[in-house]
Amino acid sequence: MTDMEKYPLESGDLELSGIEENVDEPSFVTEDGREMYEHFRFVADKGQQMIRVDKFLVDRMEKTSRNRIQQAADAQCVIVNGKPVKSSYKVKPGDVVSIVMDRPRYELEIIPENIPLDIVYEDSDVLVVDKPAGLVVHPGHGNYSGTLVNALAWHFKDNPDYDVSDPRLGLVHRIDKDTSGLLVVAKTPEAKTHLGNQFFHKTTRREYVAVVWGDFAEQSGTIVGNIARNPKNKLQMAVFDDPSVGKHAVTHYEVLESFGYVTVVKCVLETGRTHQIRVHMLSKGHPLFNDARYGGDRILKGTTFAKYRQFVENCFQTCPRQALHARTLGFVHPRTGKEMDFESEIPADMSRLIERWRTYRKGE
Repeated sequence: MTDMEKYPLESGDLELSGIEENVDEPSFVTEDGREMYEHFRFVADKGQQMIRVDKFLVDRMEKTSRNRIQQAADAQCVIVNGKPVKSSYKVKPGDVVSIVMDRPRYELEIIPENIPLDIVYEDSDVLVVDKPAGLVVHPGHGNYSGTLVNALAWHFKDNPDYDVSDPRLGLVHRIDKDTSGLLVVAKTPEAKTHLGNQFFHKTTRREYVAVVWGDFAEQSGTIVGNIARNPKNKLQMAVFDDPSVGKHAVTHYEVLESFGYVTVVKCVLETGRTHQIRVHMLSKGHPLFNDARYGGDRILKGTTFAKYRQFVENCFQTCPRQALHARTLGFVHPRTGKEMDFESEIPADMSRLIERWRTYRKGE
């Protein structure tokens, strides 16, 4: 390579979701708190003549139009020496020019797939979907098809204004592959900016329902603890006491129903970190029921009787994933200013799980 250095970031070993699809760490955080992933990097040669950054990039990227680069710059996705720039910025010798997005890198073209979507609400600005457990949100290494983004590409295939690869549009937040519940999609750049600001300023309303191991001494409480990648297991996140490590995270919880060995809790997110509820609950000794990644897929509370062990195994089969559901989602509509609130019923597998424990508790 002569006048530049270029590399696409690898997606890494997968199964992070909310990142359940990708385990890459965000490489850049904007001033408004958006976590961004570096997709490409170019270093200008010492003899580089000063030219606009959009021309600099389009000359170095195959199958990318100048208009697409300008869209990325408008979305603050073109970064020079660590700061977002406009497409008119003049590249100088030695400049480090990066393209970042609010999602991990798509390694392949997004192919529209006719995957059923449970659409809760849609207008010209936003789309609210109820994601089933097991559906990966973003394509990534090992999950190149069959994702929510592929489904959205199909849903919008006849909409000339929606480009599934446009960083100014699309999913505003994410939930883990095996977590069910509500997600909002922005259909216009203005909507994504407006909704993104609401998530950053913590004015959205998000409530989850979880089934966790153990009983709680208090009926409600707040868990505060920085979250970062577990240095001993890159597929896990962990809570750190050191304030200089990880990202600040706050989860409020309330006990909804207690069965002695497991508890149904409501969790309200003040922040939205990767695996936040899962690791916050684990840090307090309450891993989510059947959460294989964090050890909740074993019998952690209860008796040693064979009948009880069989009952729990049946419960694992009833809800074969972590028992976590994004039940409510509320935000201000980006165009009308109206308060929008949506609720998703607890899915059948979790409902059956809760009913099983309710019946077992009554029979003790």
